[in-house]
Amino acid sequence: MPMNFMHRRICSSQDWARQVREQKLPWSLAGVELGEDLLEIGPGYGATTRVLVEMAPKVTAVEVDARSAEDLRGEFDGRARILHGDGSKMSLPDNDFSSVVCFTMLHHVPTRDMQDGIFAEALRVLRPGGVFAGSDSRLSLRFRMLHIGDTMNVVDPDELPERLRRAGFEDVEVTLKEGAFKFKARKPSR
Repeated sequence: MPMNFMHRRICSSQDWARQVREQKLPWSLAGVELGEDLLEIGPGYGATTRVLVEMAPKVTAVEVDARSAEDLRGEFDGRARILHGDGSKMSLPDNDFSSVVCFTMLHHVPTRDMQDGIFAEALRVLRPGGVFAGSDSRLSLRFRMLHIGDTMNVVDPDELPERLRRAGFEDVEVTLKEGAFKFKARKPSR
């Protein structure tokens, strides 16, 4: 998760946490049933996790950065299970979660194959009928400038429905707004 100084500062700020709580997650999760057992992939500094622990009785988060995972363990002790690991190769059981979510992190995944690995893993760990949902940013000059020196591999929202269907999801929806997109998809019940 290589991020430049300015990007780290923004993502760990109270202002970002407020935006996540008041705007980003309400928009991203509108109409999404999380169920009782949620998995978050890529919580980063934990702004999204702080909201999610209030929305689902049981929250697990998988974070690729070892230091961030350790910091999150300290913060969420007893409220969420924090695991250090790669979201494209998780050591979690099949069919275990009612929902899987990821927010503003797919563009930090270095390759398209690894992003597709996250989609495949989300499908694998979801219970039949479970939902995969999230959001990410769309490419712009401002976004590109913020990511100078970062890993930046932006997901094309026009291609995302087909990528999720190839992973095995159905009922795929992608919604655009200025600077961002959100998605939700369901694991087949059969």
